[in-house]
Amino acid sequence: MDTFQNTIPFVDISRPSIEEPVQSLTDKFGRRFEYLRLSITDVCNFSCQYCLPDGYQCNTSREFLNQDELLMVVKAFAQMGTKKVRITGGEPSLRKDLVDIIRQTAQVDGIEQVAITTNGFKLEKDIDAWVDAGLSSLNVSVDSLDARQFEMITGDGRLQSILRGVDKAIQHGLQVKLNAVLLKSLADHQLPMFLNYVKHNNLTLRFIELMQTGDNKAYFDAEHVRGEEIEARLAELGWVRKTKAQWAGPAKVYRHHDYEGRIGLIMPYSKDFCADCNRLRISSLGKLHLCLFAEKGLDLRELINKSIKQHAPQLLVEEIRALMGQKHATHYLDEGYAGATQHLAMLGG
Repeated sequence: MDTFQNTIPFVDISRPSIEEPVQSLTDKFGRRFEYLRLSITDVCNFSCQYCLPDGYQCNTSREFLNQDELLMVVKAFAQMGTKKVRITGGEPSLRKDLVDIIRQTAQVDGIEQVAITTNGFKLEKDIDAWVDAGLSSLNVSVDSLDARQFEMITGDGRLQSILRGVDKAIQHGLQVKLNAVLLKSLADHQLPMFLNYVKHNNLTLRFIELMQTGDNKAYFDAEHVRGEEIEARLAELGWVRKTKAQWAGPAKVYRHHDYEGRIGLIMPYSKDFCADCNRLRISSLGKLHLCLFAEKGLDLRELINKSIKQHAPQLLVEEIRALMGQKHATHYLDEGYAGATQHLAMLGG
């Protein structure tokens, strides 16, 4: 009897011993989506020249997804293999319940990375609480390291506080990225300043090509500069491209042996930019955007609440899978098409 018992392993039949494998979310082009950008507000308190030059205009519903709705969205996407959730706005730190949103997102089974994109105006004060809640990655929009130019671009004068917040985030061990929109009028002056900054700071500075949206055509025509120009200058200075990290976005990232930090380039007008797309977007009003520049958002809010009432994320999962058939191969930006995106604050980029 002892011999028999020793050869048969004990199996606890009170619960499954092996979890069912997650079926990845894919589209008809074979792209796999493990990254969700989740907007929690479209309100922003900055007035960036390329996004909201006249400031935020309260001309849409402000009945943003509540915590229960946001949690249901994350649970549904986690069931489809999503590993990374980025909380965006507008400016997400304008939500008083941001810490709770970070915490509940981080606690969902299957979610391995919780990130946030912010303009940084609350960063110095709130970064400790965000980290305690489960934040693992941080993107901060810093379009200039010159205080005067920063205020000219954003309409805000808190650059030094934002940079102190960035320092605190690095000390916490977060993955930190600074985002700077490439502007033709500032490109020559900005690059040396940013290179000097990343020399001794362990973060990634990402230059993002200015994108045309529904309300910025004149500004786009005047200020757009191709990222390939910066890429060529980096090559001349000895920068070498890194291998893309898991769940990474579309940036090409470069490193240099003399620099602690890295330089990234996001070039949406470059060839095959959409070939390895890996993210979907949910707006603060509960619309699924299959692309930042999709023709329209696909309203999921009624189904989100039905899923909550029935405790059935699978309802939402099935609908999202069905809607993936509408995703296009590319964004058509190079043809001057901006879709429903009037400004980037609508979806946090």
